[in-house]
Amino acid sequence: MKIVVQVKLMPGAEQAAALRSTLRTVNDLACWVSQVAFARGVPREYELRKHTYPRLKAQGLGAQAAQHVIKKVRDAYTTLHANLRAGNLGKPKSRRRVRAESKPIAFRAEAAQPYDDRCLSWQYDQQTVSIWTTSGRLKNVRFVGYCDALKTLQQYRKGESDLIERDGVFYLVATCEVPEAERYEPDGFIGVDLGIANIATASTGYMAAGRGLNRYRKRQLDLRRKLQKKRTKSAKRRLKARARKEARHAANTNHIISKTIVTEAERTGRGLSLEELKGIRTRVRLRKPQRVALHSWAFSQLGDFIVYKAKRAGVPRHCLQGRVKLTAVCRWVLAAHRFSLRRVSMSEARTWRRQGERGRRYGWGRAASMGGGLEGDYSAASSFTPRSCAVFQNSGPAFWSRAAACLRWRRAAVRAALASPCSMAARMAWCSSRTASKKSPRRASLARVTRMPPRETSPR
Repeated sequence: MKIVVQVKLMPGAEQAAALRSTLRTVNDLACWVSQVAFARGVPREYELRKHTYPRLKAQGLGAQAAQHVIKKVRDAYTTLHANLRAGNLGKPKSRRRVRAESKPIAFRAEAAQPYDDRCLSWQYDQQTVSIWTTSGRLKNVRFVGYCDALKTLQQYRKGESDLIERDGVFYLVATCEVPEAERYEPDGFIGVDLGIANIATASTGYMAAGRGLNRYRKRQLDLRRKLQKKRTKSAKRRLKARARKEARHAANTNHIISKTIVTEAERTGRGLSLEELKGIRTRVRLRKPQRVALHSWAFSQLGDFIVYKAKRAGVPRHCLQGRVKLTAVCRWVLAAHRFSLRRVSMSEARTWRRQGERGRRYGWGRAASMGGGLEGDYSAASSFTPRSCAVFQNSGPAFWSRAAACLRWRRAAVRAALASPCSMAARMAWCSSRTASKKSPRRASLARVTRMPPRETSPR
């Protein structure tokens, strides 16, 4: 498994000037190579080398540095064509796609430059590097980092490293190939449901609420908007100081959540059943306030963190599509003959709130609370468990027995919740049956099955 480790370089004044000049030179030449590739129809790397390598050498680049510049340009066009084929830049003849196809790729002056072991050597004991620049070889350039990062770097570094400049500070991002732990035989699965209100909900009962993170995002958005309106030097300076602060905070939160989930799965000897939400932003069109919440939702980053931490711990994992999750929840609702996945009306929400229960104002895919204790996110996460057990090893009788036991347990919980006339589930089922009988014959037939008497006053 490949991961990256970032260390911070601590160069002197002359060394920093040489590194900055090197990045400016190689990226300017990369822009020229990109123009040549665009004019010649983006040939293969070997053919592009014939047209550009002599000039790169004449500009003072070494052999390996020239090869890396050409390869960087070719990889950029490969990524662009992959995005075009996948439709990530819009439909054909759309404004965004035409703009991307009509001009060559440009590289920023601070863009990363790859280095291999011929251009960069590490001295781990002294915490220094020797790096190639256009001004010659720089030796004894100090670097610092976290203790765990330095230990991983020394043990598992393998492959290329990237030199980047960010806000005047230089970093080296090294590739490390960490061995994966051996997978164990899981004793069941933990379902993980992802969301915005609740960032992650596990079938074990763990729930990472998103209220604090959403408030933090709202506060940062208002602060940026306020500073951008001022348009003064002081406001611009403060905006620059707060750059990427929200992204770092969200990444730290996702690291904490993913580590908690993976540690629980490893401790109990179970696997993880994750929700695949790729393409969810392209399936819906929302209003502006909802767009901000949807597009700042870092579900992909959280999923990647869980996957790589599970690989390092040897935790089995299985991914399910979000639509599969919704189908599974619907089947559970129909099997119980007591719940409804329809959109809850405002009148019913007010009624439940007055009765002391938390009403649902919106949400397709939000199952009714079973006995007042199981929420929609928890029901969705629990629906992953039997399906993942069957998919992970469909020939093993032990997995099928665990899945059947899980199904029996949930049915028993539903029956127990419905047995009490004053339970939340009984009241919701009775309300849904009354509403369903007025709309369609099909729902009326289901309502006859789910019809229950109104709530009775239980003796205290």
